[in-house]
Amino acid sequence: MPRAITNGSGAGARMRPHARSRERSPEELRLALRAATLYYLDGLTQAEIAARLGVSRPTAGRLVARAKADGLVRIEVLVPPHAEDELHAAEERELERRFGLTEAVVAGRGVDVGASATPADFAGVGRAAAALLTRRLSPTDTLGFTWGPEQVAVATALTPGAATCRAVVQLDGAMSTITYQTGADYILSHCADALRAEAIRLPAPLYADPSTVASLHQDSVISRTLHRGRRAEMMLFGVGAVSMSTTLFEGSFLDTAMLDELVTLGAVGEIGGRFFDADGVPVETELLQRVISVPLQDIRDCPKTILIASGATKHAAVLGALRGGLARLLVCDIDCARWLLGHDK
Repeated sequence: MPRAITNGSGAGARMRPHARSRERSPEELRLALRAATLYYLDGLTQAEIAARLGVSRPTAGRLVARAKADGLVRIEVLVPPHAEDELHAAEERELERRFGLTEAVVAGRGVDVGASATPADFAGVGRAAAALLTRRLSPTDTLGFTWGPEQVAVATALTPGAATCRAVVQLDGAMSTITYQTGADYILSHCADALRAEAIRLPAPLYADPSTVASLHQDSVISRTLHRGRRAEMMLFGVGAVSMSTTLFEGSFLDTAMLDELVTLGAVGEIGGRFFDADGVPVETELLQRVISVPLQDIRDCPKTILIASGATKHAAVLGALRGGLARLLVCDIDCARWLLGHDK
């Protein structure tokens, strides 16, 4: 909640006005201070201030601006005490400044290393990302998504009818098995229903042998879906770490030999099965010929990209993605936010 303190009484009286204020006459200072008090503390409009002080409306506006420029006004933005554990305005603002983000949203606590994550652990960032998506999405947009637990949480949190878009399209192959469910079908159906949009499924595995991938790219349905995904106006995605505690390893999409090679080449994370290093640069391995997903460059070029992440194992991947310009909007937990701000040197 914002608060303005003028240099007339109370705490504001201890402030030292800017040097320029000493160059103005006492009458000029009095009028500027009076105008600022009426504007910031009493809530009057510039027209009402002009009438109160007997000056023109433009003069009233200049008086208010002059008071601020001369150091007669200090603006404070205060987090209500009862919400200090839920609102993290300072961290959000610093993340935006540090990484050039359009907007950062910090919500909840992260999942500890070694802890078994449950859907409830992602509910906080899911709700925050759903609210952000709803505000930023346009009716003519196509929304692309990659699958993952955070994205499932977003789909669950979306309020039907709160926003609409043209289509929802799957950005990476999934092909759930009996023993492992990726959540892609759930995300697609729930987002399309909530946003009253066309659902465009990518009926392909995430990885296949190179010849199969080449053949699948010739398939009309798959090629059209990837084309729609590459040109989506908004993309929602998470990141995966390069470790055995990830969905790709647990779902048998990768094996230990592949992970060892990726670590050797400096990979820190992946988006849609495409790996990148600490600077967000794609890592060149044979997986590039085996993956079926939208390329990282298309994600980088998308005007509205939402990266959602929660959990300590993903911190390095989030940092690499941000350094590589792969996200314009970020939703993460407070532990991730503080880690990012402490490690971006």
